Amino acid sequence: MLGGLAFKTLVRLVSDGGVVILSGAGLSTESGIPDYRGETGRKRRADPMTYQTFIGSAEARRRYWARSHLGWRHIARAEPNAGHHAVAQLQARGLVSGIITQNVDGLHQAAGARKVIELHGAIDRVMCMSCGGRTSRGLLDQRLREANPGWHAQAIVINPDGDAVIADDQIDGFDVVDCHSCGGLLKPDVVFFGENVPRIRVDECYALTGEARTLLVLGSSLTVMSGFRFVRHAGERAIPVAIVNQGATRGDDHALLALDAPLGPALTALLAELGPAS
Repeated sequence: MLGGLAFKTLVRLVSDGGVVILSGAGLSTESGIPDYRGETGRKRRADPMTYQTFIGSAEARRRYWARSHLGWRHIARAEPNAGHHAVAQLQARGLVSGIITQNVDGLHQAAGARKVIELHGAIDRVMCMSCGGRTSRGLLDQRLREANPGWHAQAIVINPDGDAVIADDQIDGFDVVDCHSCGGLLKPDVVFFGENVPRIRVDECYALTGEARTLLVLGSSLTVMSGFRFVRHAGERAIPVAIVNQGATRGDDHALLALDAPLGPALTALLAELGPAS
């Protein structure tokens, strides 16, 4: 409950500064992007693409790109919500020393946050699996439109990773394009299920977490080890962990406080309690 002991403890921890934020999909639900395991996540109609399936099957890649070509536009239109803006303001006040996000939507940066570590990459970039070149998703969108004139599929459901559920007959005949530089396979610059986060990125997150005064988890169930390991890392160093999320999380037993609340209202109330920026 906002105003209760957990909220007052959160205000005290954040006011001391040195906060490192670990954000998850729950922070973006108020921007219209569904999450994986919360209320919107339970409505998923399909399993996410895995790395092994993507690289092993041309048909799987056709299915992925057809669905993602339609679905990513939903994410591209999303706007930062009150939670994203609150995080950016906390950083601007010097209270947040770093941001690690498990999200691929770029909404932290759109709200004005700086030096965000995108643990799982970004959906607005595309990489070639042969030459390693990276290009914008907007450029790929243009190339796919040119390769598929008259393609007008309708989304049944939009999933949190920008994957749109569409009818199978709308996937047939969709043409995939390859790298314009070397002809290699293109992949979104995100970490698929079954794929490892680059070691250098993980080490950067460990270092940032280890220097924190408080690790503040926002909108993550911490179900997967990708984010949970940083909670454990903080706990091993006696760094307080605070969690704001709707519903229980895997990290609750490791946290000094766990606040069950919607992110936008909770973070807006936090800013109000901290008072105007000095």
